Amino acid sequence: MNPADLDDPAIAGSRALRDAFGTFPSGVVVLAALGPGGNPVGMACSSFTSVSLDPPMAHVCVDAASATRLPLFSAARIGVSVLAHDQLELCRQMSRRGTDRFDGVTWTRGGDGAILLAGAASWFECGRDREVRLGDHFVEVLTIEGVRVFGEREPLVFHASEFRRLR
Repeated sequence: MNPADLDDPAIAGSRALRDAFGTFPSGVVVLAALGPGGNPVGMACSSFTSVSLDPPMAHVCVDAASATRLPLFSAARIGVSVLAHDQLELCRQMSRRGTDRFDGVTWTRGGDGAILLAGAASWFECGRDREVRLGDHFVEVLTIEGVRVFGEREPLVFHASEFRRLR
């Protein structure tokens, strides 16, 4: 294939760009914390990525139009739960708008209001380092302040616009 045959993402539109990004599998996490008034607030996300081991840092990209972004990232600490392969329905629940995303969800409170979900493959407790607006998203840079891995739990994976499990 000739590189000149590549589609221009600006011309091809968002569907071609989504399809191209869909060839790269990613894990699925829930970001959660106690929000204003002490109520849990959270969202599902597939853009959680490591940034640095020393110091331990990660980042996540969040849609600028998200109504959850401001209450979530105003918390002192944010819990990141890496969803396990059998938590697809939980992922969908945490993605719904206009509902109580925590209805029936078992969670535990980490330090300074971080919320961690039961049954996850791993947990991260994070502080917020900075945010940068890039295009239609905010990149939230997080400091990792604690981790726990549940080795027997396989992660949920998002690939080609579908949820999958590793095998």
